[in-house]
Amino acid sequence: MGSTGVLAVQGDFTEHVHVLRRLGQPCREVRLPEDLGKVDALIIPGGESTTIGKLSDRFGLTEAIRERTLAGMPLWGTCAGMIFMAKDLGAHRQSMLQLMDITVERNAFGAQLDSFETDLPISVFDDGLFHAVFIRAPVIESVGASVDVLSKLKDGRIVAAEQDNLLATAFHPELTDDPRFHEYFVDKIG
Repeated sequence: MGSTGVLAVQGDFTEHVHVLRRLGQPCREVRLPEDLGKVDALIIPGGESTTIGKLSDRFGLTEAIRERTLAGMPLWGTCAGMIFMAKDLGAHRQSMLQLMDITVERNAFGAQLDSFETDLPISVFDDGLFHAVFIRAPVIESVGASVDVLSKLKDGRIVAAEQDNLLATAFHPELTDDPRFHEYFVDKIG
């Protein structure tokens, strides 16, 4: 069983670690490039995407994550992590991995007070809806031809997608008691 890393420079990385441990999945916090070399997959948590980008640059992680992911390492970004993975942020400029062929709108729902929860159908789960927690969440405005949309809100906005070894969710599966997204991602380690 391969080890899953959680980028631990900023954000809610602890919650992802707790879910992985509950599943019995070997995991470690990743703060430096040498930590990244000890894992087989990586989760980039929610938090503040600009800060995650700046700290990843400072600690030499941005390029290391890009190289490993381009070589096939599974990568999952939740909320801010999804922003950090995107190839395009529209008018926003910040440090990004530019790996996933998606255009993302930051803070698509407004301020913290506009956070919400809803039940979503997820195309890769055939056992019911997934309860999703959105906190100052982004949305995916558009996807490239090689990206599979996994879930949309009722208004049609895309909130989960997958491209080869890349997984992105605009919401926070780690803040629920439902481990299906973590199980799905761990299965990618293969």
